[in-house]
Amino acid sequence: MSFSSLGLAEEIVRAVTECGYTTPTPIQAQAIPAVLAGGDLLGGAQTGTGKTAGFTLPILHRLSDKSVKGPSSGRPRVRALILTPTRELAAQVEESVRLYGKYTKLTSMAMFGGVSINPQITRLRSRVDILVATPGRLLDHVQQRTIDLSGVQILVLDEADRMLDMGFIRDIKRILALLPKQRQNLLFSATFSNEIKALADGLLNQPTMNEVARRNAAADGVTHTAYGVARDKKRALLAHLIKHNRWSQVLVFTRTKHTANKLAELLVKDGIEALAIHGNKSQSARTRALAEFKDGSVPVLVATDIAARGIDITELPHVVNFDLPNVPEDYVHRSGRTARAGAEGDAISLVCADDRKLLTDIERVLKRSLPLQIVSGFEPDPNERPQPIQTGRNRNAAAPQQRRPAQGRRGGSARTGTRPAVQHPAGHAGKSRAHGANSKRSAPAGRGR
Repeated sequence: MSFSSLGLAEEIVRAVTECGYTTPTPIQAQAIPAVLAGGDLLGGAQTGTGKTAGFTLPILHRLSDKSVKGPSSGRPRVRALILTPTRELAAQVEESVRLYGKYTKLTSMAMFGGVSINPQITRLRSRVDILVATPGRLLDHVQQRTIDLSGVQILVLDEADRMLDMGFIRDIKRILALLPKQRQNLLFSATFSNEIKALADGLLNQPTMNEVARRNAAADGVTHTAYGVARDKKRALLAHLIKHNRWSQVLVFTRTKHTANKLAELLVKDGIEALAIHGNKSQSARTRALAEFKDGSVPVLVATDIAARGIDITELPHVVNFDLPNVPEDYVHRSGRTARAGAEGDAISLVCADDRKLLTDIERVLKRSLPLQIVSGFEPDPNERPQPIQTGRNRNAAAPQQRRPAQGRRGGSARTGTRPAVQHPAGHAGKSRAHGANSKRSAPAGRGR
């Protein structure tokens, strides 16, 4: 099967082919014809399987179709709206739109908070066919009457489960009320909770269902390992694993921003270059940390769960759960930062007495056991008792994170905020290239889908 056989326009197939990709992934093979047909779609797939290209390619085709009439007069209006939970994901999706649409006449724009709103207002005065936005910043523009959503023909909710987790449901409902009732709706989610099902039931009209992997399942290429360790030896064990195994690129997850900062500082004292990234960091600091991690000058990036999705890091071989996530499904998203697009990777968890129940919950989601391995010198303390766990985010919290007033810095307040490099269609296929430089890449896997 080829992309041309799916019915995509020649100029879109040419852009994809120039990137070295000829064969669609399973989610693309299912989603592209369904979107081209014009109906609603509910899509589910593991992260790294190509979901982004699965909707950007057919959207580009549909909006390029000259037989579909656009507005006959007035300022050109936004025709496709793609909502994402984080700044990184918005930037990456818009990058893929430009990459695959470079031979079309369509224009696109990424809109998110953490940066001045004024350049965005200026950009909106010219034609924008496809808008990729975070909900908060989009509502800033709605409030200031700098955007017209009355011409939206296609709506995409990307990472819908993450948007609900981050407290965006009210914002999403406000945005939906501003859109034309007659439109195509595409909802994508890595997991399917009752909340997602309720959202889909209220949004989608007789949708096609595309699901290419078991719900809430980790990627097949991930090797899962758990180490038992005493609470006060976690940092020392992490440093030992990095040095002893000569890990060169490690994404470490912590539960809180304070722990992320402290751990990065202590690793530096251990002689390991490390930087922290989380919502309290300035956008320039997040941009710099990500850039230095991606280019290999900093081998360790310590992150809270804002980095669990939407960050595309080429050839990322190791993810470490310094703190296990409170919500077991988040383990899937964390581990999905590695082993993307058919590559392989390691997900390592450091488990002290505090984490035992969380590990059990994760094993239930994975449908497999993770026996604790012990490293000599870093054994668990048999007398250690579980301590209360500090929560950085609670899925069931009654009051979601408050958004700041519209001062040109909202649109996801503590959402992540970098502009990553061009989205290569195969997502994290870089690791497979590392194992075989001459192997053929098969398909655009998109970003974090």
